[in-house]
Amino acid sequence: MGGGTGGFPVELILFGMIAAFLVLRLRGILGRRQGFERPPEQRPGNVVDLRAPGAPRTQVPAPVIDGVAEPLAPAARALPDAASAAGQSLAAMARADATFSAARFLDGAEAAFRMIVHGFAAGDRATLRPLLTADTYAAFEGAISGRETAHETQRTEIREMASIGIDAADLHGGTASITVRFVSDQISVTLGPDGNPVAGADAVTEMTDLWTFERTLGAPDPAWRLAAARSA
Repeated sequence: MGGGTGGFPVELILFGMIAAFLVLRLRGILGRRQGFERPPEQRPGNVVDLRAPGAPRTQVPAPVIDGVAEPLAPAARALPDAASAAGQSLAAMARADATFSAARFLDGAEAAFRMIVHGFAAGDRATLRPLLTADTYAAFEGAISGRETAHETQRTEIREMASIGIDAADLHGGTASITVRFVSDQISVTLGPDGNPVAGADAVTEMTDLWTFERTLGAPDPAWRLAAARSA
């Protein structure tokens, strides 16, 4: 994977969401319950979904170290068909920048996803700043400040990455954008000053997020940054 001092050091982002919109959506994006919810003690053994879209689910043990699921094997990554619009855009990116690789991009996307989710929960501005566009960082920082003012804390654990795939890709001029679908099992709960939950739940919940990263191809800075995010 490529190196960089600002942003995560690999190919990884569309047009930035309006900061005010992200502020309103932020708690839902990073702590929203979707699909099913189950207490940890009722959760079946860790599994990785290796299916292609529409294929039957295949379950195999997920590697776990110290209770934390390890990154998905490459087979769990989903790349668009080469003939699709997204596939053609990815090919155009590779022609414009010889260092670009969609597979390496997804590795970096997962690393960024983990860092951003945990950084937001911890209120770690120093970690978040180089990973986000200016407008997105302003939205995240505003949400963190609001949480601090309310004396709330957030606890988030990514228990398993079920699937990661590229949903869309676009190249306009030198600006490349890629939208990634993350399906993960998380525990995400916001606690009030008294320690009681005010949002989320202390239970493993499946979450689906669509995050768009952007980068100017050919620029000295190789970093892709999060420019938009929403729940699916």
